[in-house]
Amino acid sequence: MSESNAPITGAMEGSNANRGLWSSRFAFILAATGSAVGLGNIWKFPYVTGENGGGAFVLVYLLCIAAIGLPIMMAEVLIGRRGGRSPVNSLRQITQQQTLNPSWRWVGAIGVIAGFLILSFYSVIGGWAVSYVGTAATGQFTGQSADAIGTIFSDLLADPLTLLMWHTLFMALVMLVVAKGVRAGLERAVSILMPALFLLLLAVVGYAMTTGEFGRAVSFLFQPDFSKLTTAGVLVALGHAFFTLSLGMAVMMAYGSYLPKNVSIAKTSIAVCVIDTGVALLAGLAIFPIVFANGLEPGAGPGLIFQTLPLAFGQMPMGSLFGTLFFILLIFAAWTSGISLLEPIVEWLEEQKGMTRITSTLGAGFVCWALGIASILSLNLWSGFAPLGWIGMLEGKTIFDLLDFFTANIMLPLGGLLVAVFAGWIMSRKAMEEELALSKPMFNLWLVTVRFITPVAVGTVFVYNLVGA
Repeated sequence: MSESNAPITGAMEGSNANRGLWSSRFAFILAATGSAVGLGNIWKFPYVTGENGGGAFVLVYLLCIAAIGLPIMMAEVLIGRRGGRSPVNSLRQITQQQTLNPSWRWVGAIGVIAGFLILSFYSVIGGWAVSYVGTAATGQFTGQSADAIGTIFSDLLADPLTLLMWHTLFMALVMLVVAKGVRAGLERAVSILMPALFLLLLAVVGYAMTTGEFGRAVSFLFQPDFSKLTTAGVLVALGHAFFTLSLGMAVMMAYGSYLPKNVSIAKTSIAVCVIDTGVALLAGLAIFPIVFANGLEPGAGPGLIFQTLPLAFGQMPMGSLFGTLFFILLIFAAWTSGISLLEPIVEWLEEQKGMTRITSTLGAGFVCWALGIASILSLNLWSGFAPLGWIGMLEGKTIFDLLDFFTANIMLPLGGLLVAVFAGWIMSRKAMEEELALSKPMFNLWLVTVRFITPVAVGTVFVYNLVGA
């Protein structure tokens, strides 16, 4: 990611004054929550909870959100607002103003590139959800066996043209919103999609309450059994708490750059963490009663959403209706996250290359879409192609697998770790105090956490992911 050597001028405090800003604190909360609430909440959280024994895992996950996720989110937002520009240029602006090493701008670059790479295959998965809406609505899950449901999914993955069609549609939806800018695009979209997402989720939870297994699901999620929690499970909770909040991918820096100066970073970050966690728990309450009522396995792994649940929808009353609602919910969650993943690179292209919002969106979106084709082909025609298979830990990993591995296990934790180090040890205390506007005890608590606890925790996940890969 090259950039001009021309200095960025203008007082930092007013650097975002002439750009689009969120209209209110609530708008920022909706947008940031929309970014955080994605496939990680609806798809991943239930299955990793199921794999790791339920309640004890959930308790550790909640503690990790508070001790790791929240401090890093606050750090990312304050960097974005302080610099008032794209993640790369916000860090560049801060280093210029405080006479720091300009190489710190690459922390923003790592996040922007990671988010861009994630969107390329995230869009493919979003396409699966779009496809399943039609499958559920037309009753194709009704009365089907587990093998037949598995065949529906495997047939989808084996058809590159169908996957390309859904990938293209999903990417077009993301680009449509981003091209319209902050208020007309991002803010308007999340003001519709997020309330709709909550209503759909509550509707599915309401149905789950009628299955007769809702109490069992509540016990499974909220009654800790520490005998089922392993060291690996603790590290999975740590990692998921970090990734579910869209941290390490520069999204919160980009969104923070549009945050008005009179809005509390701490209060808004807390609100985002609470809502994001609430959605994940509601997803568990929506999914596990259905799983238990149909005698299915809660630890079914990644296939829980696209194979296990469709089997349940096919067996239960009004399954086609609630299956359709569920996959529409999944699309909305993926869509709001997709928007946030494209925004940082579009914001940077506008600033650095002087492109219009529409041109930068089309350019970045097209490259991301084209990269997604490689992920599609790795699911079928290129399924035997492992580009880095000569490296032990990467043996057998397709392009799709490699993109997932490098972003989730290397780029995101590395980005988050560097953000914590920059905010905790490099950036001036005065600048952070001005942005956070906390009482002295609360500021000191945040600073100790982001200096010592967060880097150790994220670094542990980083090492574990590499060693355990």
